[in-house]
Amino acid sequence: MKEKQIITIGRELGSGGREIGRRLAKELDMPYYDKELLVEAAKKSGYSEAVFEMHDEKPTSSFLYSLAMGVSNYGLTYQRPLVLDLYLAQFDTMRKLAEEGGGVFIGRCADHVFSDLPNVLNVFIHADMDFRAGRVMEWENISREKAVAICKRGDKDRSVYYNYYSDHDWGDSRYYDITVNTGKLGIDKAVELIKACL
Repeated sequence: MKEKQIITIGRELGSGGREIGRRLAKELDMPYYDKELLVEAAKKSGYSEAVFEMHDEKPTSSFLYSLAMGVSNYGLTYQRPLVLDLYLAQFDTMRKLAEEGGGVFIGRCADHVFSDLPNVLNVFIHADMDFRAGRVMEWENISREKAVAICKRGDKDRSVYYNYYSDHDWGDSRYYDITVNTGKLGIDKAVELIKACL
């Protein structure tokens, strides 16, 4: 019987991580999980997909405060914060999907979620700002200045989210099996490199 393989992909916004993940899943005939995780977590948790979308890999304005304090709106009784409930629902969903057959998992602290499992390849995709902003400009039909701002904001949100839930820093190469610079290699070569690492 074929062993279940898990590929996790952390990525800077605009670096091509999502596209690489889709390609890997297709070429390796593996399940692909990105926004699909939100649908599955919503089904299992009782929260709506819209609530998961609103908090997906980004902190709310009171994210760190609510996690640190764990109090109700009135500050009187302990109440587990919604963002923590959502994270735990995603965590449970990801573990279940991995047990069912592995797959390619995009973002959402996947490398941390699967840190105790065998057959996991943790990848981080990054690129220079020109490459990333160019891709965002193309998708959104916006100026370079706006694209750079979107990249920086997306990275900051992902970093805060990841650094809170994991025990190390987002993007720190010491905690990934491979980091890939798509600004230098391009998407096609990045896919081939990751496949070779398996």
